[in-house]
Amino acid sequence: MADKSTFSAEEWNRLMKGVMAAGIAVTAADPSGLWGMLKEGMASSRALLGAKQGTGATQLSTAIVEAFERSEDRNAARDGLQATLKGAKPDEIKTRCIEAVRQAAAIVDAKAPADAAGFKSWLLQISQSVAEAAKEGGFMGFGGTPVSDAEKATVAEISGALKVA
Repeated sequence: MADKSTFSAEEWNRLMKGVMAAGIAVTAADPSGLWGMLKEGMASSRALLGAKQGTGATQLSTAIVEAFERSEDRNAARDGLQATLKGAKPDEIKTRCIEAVRQAAAIVDAKAPADAAGFKSWLLQISQSVAEAAKEGGFMGFGGTPVSDAEKATVAEISGALKVA
């Protein structure tokens, strides 16, 4: 089973960026105002914590969550993702995030193939959780749709980037 020692420092940082990017891509696809963004951010955090405590937790997902708990690792991943997204418009943010997810999956495919399916499933679950976190459209939480077409399309793009059905 893979853990941090399986990967180089750069690869590990790319894995962490990919985890963060899985939720950000969906948020960027259809920004839903301040409350929606807060709900989507919390959904991403819950999915992250669930990977450590849930029934589907793996050694790799647990190691990544533990790295997010350390400010040094979390800050390095955040800074790396900020550099990747610097100057990007919302559509470009989505595209760059999906690429970060694809790169993270490719690293796990190459270095820890036994963990790849679980890792990819986790990233897809993060994306889906974010998509379902806030209604799109409507007014003050009334009306709207649970998952917008743009969010559905982004989750499908992430699924394609991860090469999962």
